[in-house]
Amino acid sequence: MKSSAHLKAAAARAAVAAALLSGAAAQAQDQDAPAPTAPTTDNRPRSIGEIVVTAQKREQRLQDVPVSITAVTGEAIEDLKITDLRSVQSYVPNMAVLNSGVNPVVFIRGFGSGPNNVAFDQEVSVYLDGIYGGRGAQFSAPFFDLERMEVLRGPQGALFGRNTAAGAISLISAKPGPAFEGYVSAGYDFERQGVDLTGVVSAPLSDTLGVRIAGKLVHQDGYIRNLYNDRDEPLLRDEMARVTLRWQPSADIDVSLKNEYGSHALKGGVTVTGSLTEDVYDNDFGDERYISDNYAGAGLDEGSGIKTWNTALNADISLGDHTLTLIGGYSHYKTSRFTAYDEIAPDGSIPANGGNARFGNGFPEDFDQWSVEARIASPLGQFLEYVLGVYYDTSEYHLHQDTYYRDIPGLTGHQTTDFYQDSDAWSAYGQGTFNFTPDLRLIAGLRYSEVKKSAEFTQRSVSGVIGPDREGRLSEDYFDPSGTLQFDVTPDVMVYATVARGSKSGGFVSNTFNVSEDGFQFAAERSMNYEFGMKSTLGNGLATVNLAIFRMDFEDLQQSAYDPDLRTFFTRNAASARSEGVELEVQIIPTDSLSLNANVAYLDARFEDYPGAPCLVYETIEQCDSSDPDSLEQHNIAGLPLMFAPKWSGNVGFQHEADLGSLKLTTGGNAQFRSKYYIADGYSPIWGLQDGWAKFDARIELGAQDDSWSIALVGRNLTDVHSRGAAIRLPGSITATQRTLNWMDEYRSISLNGTVRF
Repeated sequence: MKSSAHLKAAAARAAVAAALLSGAAAQAQDQDAPAPTAPTTDNRPRSIGEIVVTAQKREQRLQDVPVSITAVTGEAIEDLKITDLRSVQSYVPNMAVLNSGVNPVVFIRGFGSGPNNVAFDQEVSVYLDGIYGGRGAQFSAPFFDLERMEVLRGPQGALFGRNTAAGAISLISAKPGPAFEGYVSAGYDFERQGVDLTGVVSAPLSDTLGVRIAGKLVHQDGYIRNLYNDRDEPLLRDEMARVTLRWQPSADIDVSLKNEYGSHALKGGVTVTGSLTEDVYDNDFGDERYISDNYAGAGLDEGSGIKTWNTALNADISLGDHTLTLIGGYSHYKTSRFTAYDEIAPDGSIPANGGNARFGNGFPEDFDQWSVEARIASPLGQFLEYVLGVYYDTSEYHLHQDTYYRDIPGLTGHQTTDFYQDSDAWSAYGQGTFNFTPDLRLIAGLRYSEVKKSAEFTQRSVSGVIGPDREGRLSEDYFDPSGTLQFDVTPDVMVYATVARGSKSGGFVSNTFNVSEDGFQFAAERSMNYEFGMKSTLGNGLATVNLAIFRMDFEDLQQSAYDPDLRTFFTRNAASARSEGVELEVQIIPTDSLSLNANVAYLDARFEDYPGAPCLVYETIEQCDSSDPDSLEQHNIAGLPLMFAPKWSGNVGFQHEADLGSLKLTTGGNAQFRSKYYIADGYSPIWGLQDGWAKFDARIELGAQDDSWSIALVGRNLTDVHSRGAAIRLPGSITATQRTLNWMDEYRSISLNGTVRF
């Protein structure tokens, strides 16, 4: 149904994509790390530069940290056009980010909190400059002017705290430096037909005070054609700004104050219709959708928006040979979201009665959080090195839900719910490193946490029957210990063995109509990680090989699922689940101008015991009856794999730099891959299973030797793979044709970018 002009434009873009396949950019080294060494007199190539991370609340070389961690530098984030958590997942083994049309949900090693209960705390928390973010929308727009990003796999309860049962992500923004500097970058995306502008300036205001101002603007079209209005959706409108002040009155005091504003808006959506009975999810699937305005008579257009404000105060103060760190933060976001549903039937027809335009819903949120943390770190180089700290946060959360119905038997008008939650949490933690010998050390950590929550849930309906309002309170405490034995086999080879416990607090159901009194509240979950790892630097710095072998066990795993027959969400605690696997990261510099990298992960993640699980789509009513509580109570899906958990994932890439006198030409490529994985409640082997895929990124850059300017052609997903982030079966009562709804991942992107540094 595409126009000839649209097809010609697609062909032209495909030709550009083919030309791009000859180059790309792999991960760059840390911009603040020591530069690679120069070639030696016998013409051996340079060594791999060091990346400094703060995964253990101290600055350490990445190769010295006994944690399975992937660090992506700010330079690589900018070069590869990584704009959010969804776009970084391809470069991090055993990490997946669910694109469900609601808040982004991060999965690490198979574990994450699904989107069906919107108010879920996340199993993988995100930290921006030390400020805790347990909600998917909280740090939606921090991916610009970053110093680095650290992805820590496995429980991080001892040092990072609750709600890191599966892992943690730490984002560190760039700080003002001692000299005047900055850059301006402008890009145009040929696929999205839009611009991307970034500007940064950093300057000293005095001998002790510096400022850094950064801003970003993105205005782009989408990648799925809406036949109703003849435009590509979703339209993206991003506006972000950050101001950082850094005060260093002496060598003993370093204080930074950062204020960041972000506005992220999407007009339209990413859902397309699919079949329940035919496997039609090939690379042509998802090119078109049909979404009309005034959805379900609500007078609302499809789209979503998030506005955020984050403030972080960080202070490092030397107290003799100790360092006191103080962190204060405020985090606010407000969302506007109305979800519509594609009206095209699986056979490609548009129903005359408007199809699924009879139903639509929205989930706007409002959130405020205040936090404070204080910790003290001992000096290094002694038998006992330690970090001790205390932490407190308080938050207020409101979720409003609107569900609109039109021409559905028994339902007209719309229903609404309101969910209010107040939360207070505090913790005390410590980690000590016992250096038995210069090569052998024991790292022991412990965190004690207390969490209190109160919630109210109200619901109203123009017609139909709804249940009573609900309210609840919870008070929980947990101990999260960890222990790591670390041994330096040689100065360049380190091995470690870790046992660590993590926790995620309980909570309440936020957006389920007619939720029962017993079903309104769910319990906390706990995780235990057993891990053996090796980190090595080989060939006099020409290669690094890092390996992690792990087993993660979860108790009372929080699960949320959608039942289309009952048109409702279930939130329960699965008794137990386990993931086992291996993660391998390799980087090699075979010549002075070429670097190679490979990250590969194997994962086996499945339920060990899950009584009371929702019915599966292929089960008969005798096997499982979703309307019968006794049948559900006896239903157990032990042995089924976890969703969004492919057995194989990883990426392989290269980067080559050619000396052209006063210029340099940098080319590179990166291939990311995933084996098949489930993306839908009910585990349909037809429409609930995403086939394995491989996606290719590339980059060609020409610039000055001193990096004062550059121009780059950047391609992401060059072969235009159409993969699905999530899928559901639409309820038969609200659709004229039995079908699925699929949330599509981003398609191909090709952009031309110019940067001037000063």
